[in-house]
Amino acid sequence: MLTNLIDTAKLEWINDASHKPLVVKGVRQCGKTSSVLDFATKHFKNVVYLDFRMHPDYKRFFMPNLDVDSIIMRITASLPNAQISPGNTCFIFDEIQDCPQARSSLKYFHLDGRYEVICTGSLLGVHGYKSPNNDDDESWSVPVGFEDIVEMYPMCFEEWLWANGIGENHVDYLRNCLSGEIPVDEAIHSRFRELLHQYAIVGGMPEVVTTFLTTKQIGKTLSVQRRIIDDYKTDMIKYASASDKSRIRECFESIPNQLAREYKKFTYSVVRPGARGRDYEGSLQWIEDAGIIHRCYNTTITELPLDGNRIRNEFKVYMADIGLLVSMLEDGTQASILEGNLLTYKGAIFENLVADIFGKMGRKLYYYHKDGGVELDVLIRYKGECTPVECKARTGNSKSLQTVLSHPEKYHVNQALKLGDYNVGRDGQKLTLPMYMAFLLTSL
Repeated sequence: MLTNLIDTAKLEWINDASHKPLVVKGVRQCGKTSSVLDFATKHFKNVVYLDFRMHPDYKRFFMPNLDVDSIIMRITASLPNAQISPGNTCFIFDEIQDCPQARSSLKYFHLDGRYEVICTGSLLGVHGYKSPNNDDDESWSVPVGFEDIVEMYPMCFEEWLWANGIGENHVDYLRNCLSGEIPVDEAIHSRFRELLHQYAIVGGMPEVVTTFLTTKQIGKTLSVQRRIIDDYKTDMIKYASASDKSRIRECFESIPNQLAREYKKFTYSVVRPGARGRDYEGSLQWIEDAGIIHRCYNTTITELPLDGNRIRNEFKVYMADIGLLVSMLEDGTQASILEGNLLTYKGAIFENLVADIFGKMGRKLYYYHKDGGVELDVLIRYKGECTPVECKARTGNSKSLQTVLSHPEKYHVNQALKLGDYNVGRDGQKLTLPMYMAFLLTSL
């Protein structure tokens, strides 16, 4: 069982006396089911697990009404081995988007108060909880105000470090180097660089991580990643409306080509020659709502609030998991990365690695670009200020960043961060950090 930061959220949930049924949402195959089952078996005497994807017939447990006693009577009639008793039973509703009736029942389980309920859902942002094959699902409502929702991501870089035996003492050491602006010891620096390069090709999907850690074979790891990509495409066919199926897949498959461009702004003509945003923007939204991608928005100015200054129709698109992006590229890319070459694919791998780490931290992504002028890779709120983050795999100075720092009266920027393949150091207003420290930039 791989350790996940989501465990903290679940503990906070169960220790809150006023908690409601918990809904854990997240991209497919990010480990929601195993995480929830592990948690429930540790904290409850009885666990009743209902998987609505594997057993669509379980919908009958919630028909024709949602009275809790009636639901339990139907469950025990069909599953006589289910142990259910008030005060020490947790129901797990897995893939709840396939049973909107179960979602509606959360209100009544909460009002009843005798049982705990934890749900998982993979495509909850796409179309609520409507099943793709049941028109009657529209009549079942979302129980607004009667559920606690948390989002689960694939394993982040910090969790990857834990899985590789890196202890909290090592992470604390990095934090001290960051706060004191002290170079990391060379032996430790070398080890973290190695782990970063491995993370870039493995990513954080739990089955992929387990396969890599168990076998150390890139071929087997890649096979799992490409199967997950195929599963995503299957979901696009299964859950999307008929008119959107092909467009969603076209948008998804265009991502590597989008990132291979010098200026990586998402362009619909790359999806298909002559394509227009109004025809494809809903398809791209579907992929984002499914948790597969992160958007990084251009901003009008380099000032807070970043979200208030974003340009809604100018954005880059990055895969939410760096390992899945690399698996979509040509064979041999993995070997180049392991050798320390993150510059391949016109910097797309390095940029997507930054987006992966920040995105899994819950940071929204922004950048700044003006045609023929200043271009800043990433903007974040850091220590109360709008802070450019220069993402360069190798040393070198950014003319745009220097311009911005030299004109605070125009850009209102007083500090900057440089992430790349180098150690901790400072050059005036620029703090240089090794890429593997990005997950420590938590100060807002």
